[in-house]
Amino acid sequence: MSKPVPGADTKPWYRHFWPWFLMALPAAVVVAGLSTAYIANRHADDLVVDEYYKDGLAINVQLAKKQRAAELGVSAQLHFIGDIVTVELTGPVRDSGLRLQLSHPLEADRDFAVPLVRVSPGLYRGSMGQEIMPHWHWTLQGLRRDDWRLDGKVQAADIDNAPPG
Repeated sequence: MSKPVPGADTKPWYRHFWPWFLMALPAAVVVAGLSTAYIANRHADDLVVDEYYKDGLAINVQLAKKQRAAELGVSAQLHFIGDIVTVELTGPVRDSGLRLQLSHPLEADRDFAVPLVRVSPGLYRGSMGQEIMPHWHWTLQGLRRDDWRLDGKVQAADIDNAPPG
């Protein structure tokens, strides 16, 4: 039986600092990797399209509807006051209501649709339930016949943040 060397450490390995430190480094990498995988899965990029072929076909339909609006001479001017949107429409559209789709440029879960009702010839109004900021995308179509479509971007000049009165 050997005698302990004077000054030697006789504690078991799990009571030392260095083994735990060396095991903590790979453990931190595993936790960081799992966290990154969770974030990437939970907050996927909305700009990436899975079904690009279907979307390509839908773009052709959208272009045909925009062309139809141009042939009819349909144009629109949007005005936002608080959470109220007013649309001035020119052209041969006599629908009693329109559908306005507002799309956030980066986050698809913030997109929403607004039904618009005719308040006078060529003037439509609807309540959005929330205020929007510039750079949102908008799409406007009729409710009765879905053969034309207008779209554009919300500009800062279109928004009046004064409360409606």
